[in-house]
Amino acid sequence: MSAGTGPAPAGGPTLVRVPVGDPRVAPLLRELGEEYSARYGRDAHAELARYPDEEFTAPHGGVLLLLLERGESVAGGAFRRFDRDTAELKRIWTHSAHRRRGLARRVVAALEREAADRGYRRLYLTTGPRQPEARGLYLAAGYTPLFDTGADPESIGPLPFEKHLPTASRPGKASRL
Repeated sequence: MSAGTGPAPAGGPTLVRVPVGDPRVAPLLRELGEEYSARYGRDAHAELARYPDEEFTAPHGGVLLLLLERGESVAGGAFRRFDRDTAELKRIWTHSAHRRRGLARRVVAALEREAADRGYRRLYLTTGPRQPEARGLYLAAGYTPLFDTGADPESIGPLPFEKHLPTASRPGKASRL
């Protein structure tokens, strides 16, 4: 997967497409694993390494996007193929020092465009019951909860969401990062 860049808002982070093995991915995944481990009381690093790199690589896999600011990874996320029509969002994350700036929302929007450009018609994701910020992000971004939102999240386990995407106007068109 080649690195591509997208325009940054004036003075904002630059969006790049990177392979999973890119060294700029590791700090975000490390912090993500540490936070998940603290929130859930068990080591989450093995879960983060569960999917082979190929699942995040074109043409049949997904993509991994990073937002870089002054060369530092400040946010990122990925998707992988879930089924023929569905991409699954994974590892949406904002570094703790860069939160409350709309970066995760920007990553999600870029992943949605990329998935639609690749012909996916639906996005699916799960987030944990102890991640109210993620739940709020997906609801604000138009995702439909596939669970009873009035129930105690701890009684549900992973909270599933979906979003139907507009059909790309031309299959195989260039991505608009």
